[in-house]
Amino acid sequence: MKIITVIGARPQFIKCAAVSKELRKKHTELIIHTGQHYDENMSSVFFDELEIPKPDFNLEVGSGNHGKQTGEMLSKIEEIYLKEKPDLVLVYGDTNSTLAGALAASKLLIPVAHVEAGLRSRNMNMPEEQNRILTDHISKYLFTPTKTADENLKNEGLSNIFSVGDVMYDGVLFFSELSKKKSQILEKSHLKKNEYILATIHRAENTNHQDRLKSIFKGLEESGENIILPLHPRTNKYIKEYGIELGKNIKVIDPVGYLDMIALESNAKKIVTDSGGVQKEAFFMGVPCITLRDETEWVETISNGWNVIVGADKGMIVENIKHFNPISERINVFGEGNASKKITDIISSK
Repeated sequence: MKIITVIGARPQFIKCAAVSKELRKKHTELIIHTGQHYDENMSSVFFDELEIPKPDFNLEVGSGNHGKQTGEMLSKIEEIYLKEKPDLVLVYGDTNSTLAGALAASKLLIPVAHVEAGLRSRNMNMPEEQNRILTDHISKYLFTPTKTADENLKNEGLSNIFSVGDVMYDGVLFFSELSKKKSQILEKSHLKKNEYILATIHRAENTNHQDRLKSIFKGLEESGENIILPLHPRTNKYIKEYGIELGKNIKVIDPVGYLDMIALESNAKKIVTDSGGVQKEAFFMGVPCITLRDETEWVETISNGWNVIVGADKGMIVENIKHFNPISERINVFGEGNASKKITDIISSK
């Protein structure tokens, strides 16, 4: 079977690293990189260190308004599908790359497999929520990470649901060992285990709103803790645009590769983030997570007591950085670390 995989953002590279290893044992896979993440530190380094096969096509779309970016992807992806005639298109998650890859395939009557199907934040103002719902409803294979995701899809009248577990859990299990051997980020940044708070901020709901972003950084500053911030290019742009001065306790570093990110996450005292993937990774590693959003699609991390929602509320950010500590044991609801093999076996059996 010829499969085309469409990716374009960091979390998708990680998922692709796990799934492609299994897919290529049985099938021919071509990879389209849309170029949605275009910065060298945000893209190429991931392919190198995770040993993901180099993309067969790089669309180099880059940033832009949602309509322009998605439209350009659609046009270029369609041309590739028409030429390559894949038997299946595989997409991940909830980005514009995901929607463009799925929609172009659906229009050409090519079956779509959606990895990480069924997630819902219940906030239709989020582009990610729009993308994931639309993709689910045009996909033939819905590969879900949790039972909650299964129920979400059933409630929307969808079938072809395959509960396989979370492919990011596959990746974390494998790459954690590699990170311990290869990453030197703690030494380079003069950090010690449990002596810093890791923060990541990149979502438009925070960066695109001056009051929210200022409140977040004020909360980080007033916590008084040693904050390490791998700075996303979009966040950096808005910090400058809004004239935000970062507190002296906030240490900015360049975006890091995945092995370094795992090292930073696993050794942090706590993690403060608006990233869905980082919320999960914090949970996998047993690190308390404080989420800078008004809701989350990863509700299991909340119900387990290892994640707390604070939005952009300065006071809640300070309070939880200082005092949030889970008191319950983590219950693993994300599978057994073999989701990639299950996906490949299901595709192969059809």
